[in-house]
Amino acid sequence: MCSRLRLAAISILVAAAALVIHADGPLASQSADIELRLGRILFDQGQYPEALDAYRNALGADDSGTARQARAGVIGSALRVAEFDLARREANVLVKIAPHDPDALSLYADSLWASGLFDQAEATYREALAISPELARGRHGLAKSLLARTKLDDAMNEAQAALRLAPRDLEIHHTVGTVYERMHKYEEAAAAYANYVNLLPNKDKSDKAEWARAEIRFLRSFGQRLPFDMDPGADEQIYTVDFRLEKEKIIVRAKVNGSSAQDFVVDTGAESTVLTRPTVQRLGIMPITYTLSAGVGDVGLRGLQLARVDSLEIGTLKLRNVPVLIKSPPLRDIPTRETESLSPLAFGFSMTIDYKTHKLTFGKHLPAEPSDLELPLRLYRLATVRGVVSGGHAASFVVDTGGEVISISHSTANAIGPTEMRRIPLKVWGTSGWEKDAFLMPGVDLSFDAIQYKNFPVVVLNLDAPSVLLGFQLGGIVGAQFLKNYRVGIDLEHSVLRLKRST
Repeated sequence: MCSRLRLAAISILVAAAALVIHADGPLASQSADIELRLGRILFDQGQYPEALDAYRNALGADDSGTARQARAGVIGSALRVAEFDLARREANVLVKIAPHDPDALSLYADSLWASGLFDQAEATYREALAISPELARGRHGLAKSLLARTKLDDAMNEAQAALRLAPRDLEIHHTVGTVYERMHKYEEAAAAYANYVNLLPNKDKSDKAEWARAEIRFLRSFGQRLPFDMDPGADEQIYTVDFRLEKEKIIVRAKVNGSSAQDFVVDTGAESTVLTRPTVQRLGIMPITYTLSAGVGDVGLRGLQLARVDSLEIGTLKLRNVPVLIKSPPLRDIPTRETESLSPLAFGFSMTIDYKTHKLTFGKHLPAEPSDLELPLRLYRLATVRGVVSGGHAASFVVDTGGEVISISHSTANAIGPTEMRRIPLKVWGTSGWEKDAFLMPGVDLSFDAIQYKNFPVVVLNLDAPSVLLGFQLGGIVGAQFLKNYRVGIDLEHSVLRLKRST
């Protein structure tokens, strides 16, 4: 009955809008007001593309208050459908109109976050909270920022404070679940994701919604098992293993479920340990559910399986109850077979890679080492650092030990603006298949603080699918081409990337 009433309300509003859409004066103002109300209804029903259209139609309102509300609606809807550039443009306008309004500042911070500008976003969230300490969206944004800096307890405190202020804000429930998951508290994470799903409109079939439903099933499958369980004192130790380099990839040996050791690529561009279908079949590992993954390649979003392994051993470290991603179904028509991979970051460990001595060191707490440069590091599902591209365009770059080159996204290339430099077509293989639209762009200036690349050729990739899944715009990827010249320290405890030039 409720659904039919909502549909009737939409029909009435649409009909009214049609009657006045070409009118001037008072009727035009009525039309904008109707579009604004229609946008709210559609947004509440999870019909975000339609809500975005309605809010944009209301932007031309004569009444400044209506136009401001419509712009806020455009920003919120654009963020929901991953129109990150649109959200940023409209947020820039909104914050100029209302520079001291905490809600406008919070929306502006949301757009900065979605652009991958995490430090600027945090500063703006704090500015909004200084004006209005009880601003739920400000607390929520600050929680995400603290999570990215691996300040998990502080992030949870902010997320819970936001939840008390806005208990029906579904995004806050999702963030609470994300923090619990990083804490390895899977039962609590599943409950938070369930609250998120229960608040979703019935029509919400988005990738994020489907991911949450699958994640709930997976997290609850652990029951009383403690994820990433270790022997007492193991989390205080430091572990070092040898690795070899093959085609710029770091290869270590690891054991799954007590089997013989096999090769794993150390891949900080992956969120979890990854197994191939042949390994899973050989060891009798049963998948639990499906999830969504995204990477470079024409496939874009890729459905894969989730499972749990009883043990994973790397050197003297033994982890129990480890979540894994299974590359099943496998990709077809590939140049090389898919490989197993792991990342100490997925365990919650910091890590140091010495490309000169071929040593990988990892642990919960690594001693600070002297470095030539420290870059702020943010870990929000993937580890990123800030880079600046030609023309002063700032963006977030994934620190990807499994990648080979330095690349930028199509959106970053577009932000640079037109260039007379020749674009050289490439055929790039990624985790989601062939990337047939990739190309080499010469003449790009790149900087990562004091590290400068002048007139440098970069590979341009379509990173839209992973950006949608992550919830923020990826500016590019830095792989071995960038990292191999340094002793690389990825320190989660202090949220820095330490680089010491090899001699």
